[in-house]
Amino acid sequence: MSYTPTPADKFTFGLWTVGNMGRDPFGEPVRQSRSAAEIVHALAEVGAYGVNFHDNDLVPIDATAAERDQIVKEFKQALADTGLVVPMATTNLFTDPAFKDGAFTANDPAVRAYALHKTMRAIDLGVECGAKVYVFWGGREGVETDAAKDPLEAIKRFREALNFLCAYAKDQGYDLKFALEPKPNEPRGDIYLATVGHALALIATLDDPSMVGVNPEVAHEQMAGLNFLHGVAQAWDAGKLFHIDLNDQAFGRYDQDFRFGAVNLKSAFFLVKFLEEVGYAGSRHFDAHAYRTEGYEGVQDFARGCMRTYLILKEKARQWAADGEIQALLAEINGGDQSAPVYSRAAAAELKGRAFDRRALGARNLGYERLDQLTVDLLLGVR
Repeated sequence: MSYTPTPADKFTFGLWTVGNMGRDPFGEPVRQSRSAAEIVHALAEVGAYGVNFHDNDLVPIDATAAERDQIVKEFKQALADTGLVVPMATTNLFTDPAFKDGAFTANDPAVRAYALHKTMRAIDLGVECGAKVYVFWGGREGVETDAAKDPLEAIKRFREALNFLCAYAKDQGYDLKFALEPKPNEPRGDIYLATVGHALALIATLDDPSMVGVNPEVAHEQMAGLNFLHGVAQAWDAGKLFHIDLNDQAFGRYDQDFRFGAVNLKSAFFLVKFLEEVGYAGSRHFDAHAYRTEGYEGVQDFARGCMRTYLILKEKARQWAADGEIQALLAEINGGDQSAPVYSRAAAAELKGRAFDRRALGARNLGYERLDQLTVDLLLGVR
């Protein structure tokens, strides 16, 4: 079977992913910088559908108005030449020293005002390039010591900023939804909105909750030892899965941003299976980096690998759904009337009065060991 990506797969990469130069806290860059237009053409070569960007991935923070216009013109021409689209954009509120204490949650009101100023301009740029989703990753929205910031005040400030920006986008007539990207730590010691659940709770308190959802990332949940699939399912159940970041990560490590499926293959399988079965229609965005050992040929291999692994696991999910032994076991596990009781006084009285054989309930063999091994066999290609 061919695992060649098509536009229907909606595979996207950020300028910061395939454009990453391989710098880390202990080493200098190992790859030369490339222009945004060059990155667009490189993504087109590997079969990507779209490209996403932070404002300063595209336009340097200190660019003049004329420089900004020329860069954007060249970028949009590259999009036109290749057919790539921009489904999502975001703002860099973490690199510049002005944001060392956060952006929307900074103690300094001038920093908070500058963060809104920068974000409005970045939203304008994203919409100009076609973005329909706007992501907020609060990389500096946190603390190293709780002595420095009141968490209630920080949450209030975050809420006020999002309310302001939602109102701005609507006032401009933009067809745009916002997505919060949770992360527990790094670069701050502790970051606000640490998990999908934290983000969903804040969204419910906003002036217009319908406009804001989440952008969960594999590595951000797994670095805290959480089950990413469960967070994604909760977001989907809430109608808030507006975007998703795919990569991979060893549990309990720093943010590694490995190629999708490079570490936890079974977890990646169940994630792909979920997204395909529920009919998730958004971008499959690979927020990952090639190994620092690679030149740009290796970066191309990395990008192809992300998409190929997803497509292989998508096919495995089809095989899993069509496997007679697996499906028979699932039917046995989920036997009986699976409908939930609807409350009425009579239904409650009947349920309270019903006799249950708890020993028989506890003695039943559920077959989960066999089911899991059948899944492993399928993933290893021996079924």
